[in-house]
Amino acid sequence: MSLVRVHNFAISLDGFGTGEGQSADAHFGHAGQRLHEWMFATRWWQSGGSGGVDDVFTRQYDRGIGAEIMGAGKWGHPGWHEDPEWKGAWGPNPPFHTPVFVLTHHVRPSIEMEGGTTFHFLDASPAEALEAARKAADGADVRLGGGATTIREFLTAGLIDHMHVVVVPILLGRGVRLWDGLEGLENDYGIESVSAPSGVTHMTFTRTGAG
Repeated sequence: MSLVRVHNFAISLDGFGTGEGQSADAHFGHAGQRLHEWMFATRWWQSGGSGGVDDVFTRQYDRGIGAEIMGAGKWGHPGWHEDPEWKGAWGPNPPFHTPVFVLTHHVRPSIEMEGGTTFHFLDASPAEALEAARKAADGADVRLGGGATTIREFLTAGLIDHMHVVVVPILLGRGVRLWDGLEGLENDYGIESVSAPSGVTHMTFTRTGAG
């Protein structure tokens, strides 16, 4: 069976995956782009970027991926459902290039974008969403894109096989935290960490028995 994977999900030292005050003009709230500056500096992201450990991890993002699941907060901003013409925060050619299943209570018709991305909107449980994504992935793996609330729900349901979390050396103090309610998670995963010259720490979680 295909695996469920999380890649390049960045959190602050105090565990926040996004800041407070998310809006159409501030997709990550008061965090801005600070959680992702390490990634923007890689060769994977830009010509002439760094080719070190950060680059190695970022390149795992789309290998063997056939579909993605994300929460409504990653797709848009509070109130996006009030604009039926809005097509998400990721531009005309989103970086996913697969079918993407957006978990939301505000279901709308699918939206086909450039580059192979089609957004499908589901009001479903994690297990139901995963069933739909696996069918679309046709044997390839499913990437769980976030945000923090969605990843936490999938972890609680025991549905994540591999997870790559990047701990960025900043303190946000407020926003949406990843780890709340997940006491004892380490008992279900093998955990490794690698420190990078950029200052971030790459943590990988591999569920016991996962392929």
